[in-house]
Amino acid sequence: MPLEQIVGDVVDNLSATAKAELALIEARSELALYGASRAAIWGGVAATAAGVALLALAFGAILVLAPRVGPLLATLIVVSVLLIIAGGAAWRAHIGYGDIRTALRRDLTGEGFDDAADA
Repeated sequence: MPLEQIVGDVVDNLSATAKAELALIEARSELALYGASRAAIWGGVAATAAGVALLALAFGAILVLAPRVGPLLATLIVVSVLLIIAGGAAWRAHIGYGDIRTALRRDLTGEGFDDAADA
């Protein structure tokens, strides 16, 4: 078998392998996009349902507290509790954001500046 034919076969096989790898990467990216869009849609539905449930809980708490402490103080108590919960959730989200930034750093040692936010 001549060397030219062997080299030609190798080049053809490499080309076919590269095309197959690109097709696999494209299929995986389409699957990831489909999964992410479905997760976003159902996450939005879940967040909306949770928001409505929290609103109902807040109204119920105000109605329960109003005869005991008055409607204004009941509203202030419920709003204060909800703001404390929101503050705790925001603090946890901030910590999660910091973890993402750390994971995506190019300079994992933290000894140098690697993005504009750190400069």
